[in-house]
Amino acid sequence: MKRVGVDVGGTFTDIMYCDDDGGVAVHKVPSTPHDPSVATVDGVRELCARLGVDLAELDQFLHGTTVATNIVLEHDGSEVGLITTEGFRDILHIARKKRPFNYSSYQDLPWQKWQLVRRRHRRVVPERVNAAGEVLVPLDEDAAREQVRLLRDAGVTAVAVCFLHSYRNPAHEQAVKRILAEEAPEMFVSLSSEVAPQYREYERFSTTALNAFVGPKVSGYIDRLATTVRDAGVRGDVGLMTSAGGLVTARRAAENPVLLLTSGVVAGLLGGCAIGKASGYPSVITLDVGGTSADVGVAPDGGLRMKHLLDTRIGDYHAMVPMAEVDTIGAGGGSIAFVDEGGMFRVGPRSAGASPGPACYARGGTEPTSTDAMVALGWLREDSFLSGSMRIEPQLAAKAIGEHVADRLGTSVHAAAIGIFRIAAHAMTEAISLHSVRKGYDPREFSLVAEGGAGPLYAWHIADQLGIPRVVVPHHPGIASAMGLLATDIRSEIPATVWTSTDDPDLERITAEFDRLAGQAVEQLGADGLDPADVLVERSLDCRYLGQGYELRVPAPDGPIDDDWIARASRTFHEVHERTYSQRFDDKPVHIVNVRVTAVGRVGEVPLAEIESGGPDPSAAVRATVEAIFWDASGTAGAVPTTVYDRDRLRAGNVVDGPAIIEQFDSTTIVGTGQRAVVDRVGHLVISTGAAREDQQTGGDPR
Repeated sequence: MKRVGVDVGGTFTDIMYCDDDGGVAVHKVPSTPHDPSVATVDGVRELCARLGVDLAELDQFLHGTTVATNIVLEHDGSEVGLITTEGFRDILHIARKKRPFNYSSYQDLPWQKWQLVRRRHRRVVPERVNAAGEVLVPLDEDAAREQVRLLRDAGVTAVAVCFLHSYRNPAHEQAVKRILAEEAPEMFVSLSSEVAPQYREYERFSTTALNAFVGPKVSGYIDRLATTVRDAGVRGDVGLMTSAGGLVTARRAAENPVLLLTSGVVAGLLGGCAIGKASGYPSVITLDVGGTSADVGVAPDGGLRMKHLLDTRIGDYHAMVPMAEVDTIGAGGGSIAFVDEGGMFRVGPRSAGASPGPACYARGGTEPTSTDAMVALGWLREDSFLSGSMRIEPQLAAKAIGEHVADRLGTSVHAAAIGIFRIAAHAMTEAISLHSVRKGYDPREFSLVAEGGAGPLYAWHIADQLGIPRVVVPHHPGIASAMGLLATDIRSEIPATVWTSTDDPDLERITAEFDRLAGQAVEQLGADGLDPADVLVERSLDCRYLGQGYELRVPAPDGPIDDDWIARASRTFHEVHERTYSQRFDDKPVHIVNVRVTAVGRVGEVPLAEIESGGPDPSAAVRATVEAIFWDASGTAGAVPTTVYDRDRLRAGNVVDGPAIIEQFDSTTIVGTGQRAVVDRVGHLVISTGAAREDQQTGGDPR
């Protein structure tokens, strides 16, 4: 089987090819923001031509995209209409009555300033279903038809249908869907009973409206991509990464595009898990630094953590869909450094992006970026970027830093460049701390996997700051997200609200819902072309103590659902609650709010072949010894003799002592002063930090 994974970033599009014979190849091309599918298809065509592989031979074309995310963040979605229960027109406006700044009377509430649905397009119809799914007021179909016509005539292109308690009885929403097909067949339709079939009124409305808001543009992009890929000769299906860390087919993604929110960033975490496992370090923290942003994920024992319901949002909007625990900050290679009006030295979140890019690219950019700082310090050399295929100009980097930062601060270009590096690195360090220390995980028990084109430039310093004992730099760090696409599975997750307690459990209801959801999930994957016999079904629960406002997700026990099953589920929840909040209440009954079924279809793994072995001496890979400006142990900028290595010529067992620069096609790795990098059997660089040396001196306790 021949497969290709494509991850589209803000600056570069990363591509990885692999086959069952162990063949692996990578490619990197500038992104095309006007239409990401252009760089996607052109890059795959270039890589396949280089390998002598016909596009028609590709069995799978896997894709991670930020198209849906960008539409939300840029408030650039479709004109959306809402049809809801009479009396509930303003649910999206009221939200949870929470304010970003409690004591500010003049603040803008984002969900009100940038409304997903304008009030004039929120339409109500007589109908009512109670929490048990019983019809109290039948749907007035004539009124619904009239509201559909009004929305159509107003130029609405997408409609969200959200009725009260439709997660228990979707009949009224299905009836409106039929009316929409008759009256406005060109409209994109989003039903809450299909998008988010679980309780929580506002979050369900918001998620359904988000799906409609991004739907027409995302489905259009997916259709264009699928058509372009097919016209290019690829015979395999297009699969897209979801926010939960699984793949869905283009057909399902186009129907439910809200699943693609945070699509691109999750791929990097999955790639980091596969990289850590291959090097023997399953517990990883991933640092994926691209041109526009840095993504941070924490995976204890190589398992994805799912975000809490309170955190599953995109921008300022609630999105009640499964999301892996990954955080994104505005700090990347293209982050612009500046001195603000108050004299504060800042870096990001504004980015130079792919066009014009950093000043050193000589594409018209004049503002200094993090990449320009690396160039000014000598860490990125003139002929090393993308193996020399993309020339960089150090004098342009120095000029931009001097004019916009150094002169205003009254310091040297090198000192300003060190400052740019420190500020960007500090933002990443804080993000890792937020997702590890503050959530009960000790970063000293993890390995830091450096990904993205710029991740290996920062990881050596961040690991020292947090006491992380080692950094793992994959063989192709700039392509890690594309590797994550190839290392994941096709997944379909479906929830249902059951609303029962462990002190009086409705065992029949739980059993019936699990069986219904399992059949539905397996059927979905069967429609995607998978053999039901090859589908693994996983069950989970959303639980809380009686009286709590929000629940935690816990794995459901195996076996028949009986009193023993309930007891085991309770124990699991107590343990998860203790891990999350440092306390448990074993004498309190547990409230089971939702049940979830996830159907998993195994796709395959990326073959990581062992590389040629060599001794500790890396001299065969030395490119030069240069007087690079390096950040030494005292934190000052000074000229330090630094050895530069060609990573392609390093062999398993080679040892590189810092300070050192290791160059390759898709990234550059820094080994700090006093650190040591060893090449492992699959070609990954394992950098031992100061924390690792302390660990050895204290007998293995990093604390």
